[in-house]
Amino acid sequence: MLELREIQKYYNPGTVNEMCLFQGFNLKVEQGQFVSVVGSNGSGKTSMLNIICGSIPIEAGQILINGDDITKKKEYIRNQKIGRVYQNPAVGTCPSMTILENMSLADNKGKLYGLSLGINRQRKEHYRELLAQLGLGLEDKLDVKVGSLSGGQRQAMALLMSTMTPIEFLILDEHTAALDPKTAQLIMELTDKIVKEKKLTTIMVTHNLRYAVEYGNRLIMMHQGECIIDKAGIEKEKMETEDILKRFNEISIECGN
Repeated sequence: MLELREIQKYYNPGTVNEMCLFQGFNLKVEQGQFVSVVGSNGSGKTSMLNIICGSIPIEAGQILINGDDITKKKEYIRNQKIGRVYQNPAVGTCPSMTILENMSLADNKGKLYGLSLGINRQRKEHYRELLAQLGLGLEDKLDVKVGSLSGGQRQAMALLMSTMTPIEFLILDEHTAALDPKTAQLIMELTDKIVKEKKLTTIMVTHNLRYAVEYGNRLIMMHQGECIIDKAGIEKEKMETEDILKRFNEISIECGN
């Protein structure tokens, strides 16, 4: 279980631009949940992911994984249990390296290299099998540099690489936003398949309301650092895209837009 307790987060503290995003923010994500998170720009979605992963500090509060307080643990330590896929396909892969080299790096995440080679060619067939599951023909391009691949191919690789080592949590930060509709749908289907097969606890931030409704078993809508909608199980299944759009419109009116 992932838990955020009484999180306080300020941006630009002590300046005229000081802004409080989270003031006593709480969230519990049960093991096995697939949580879709929506909300307007500035609502706190990505900041919440960054706080979980340790990318940004907090002023007060606790972050716990299965009861273990990880609040003061470095990002690279948290990454041993957390896999993350970013909006930009270029972030999750190394473009100047081959597919084989990228797969080897992901396969060795958290391990010590010492003076040994970074590539374990004995694992080559294993990488082929993993890549073949994507259905993109990448298993026959192991020596091709990742920078020459399409955005969709790179994002599929980033998703696969983030889940190659044993992790407990998968963090998806608008991972389909930079893709065309057809490729985005392919990545979502692949995401759903991996999450179910590996039984990963997942948090997915998305601006695609249809994906938020169709995928996962819990839906959260954030606004000004708070959860204003939180539906799980049967309640979530009953939700439709129009329900979220209606709430967005209500917020827009409340904010004078």
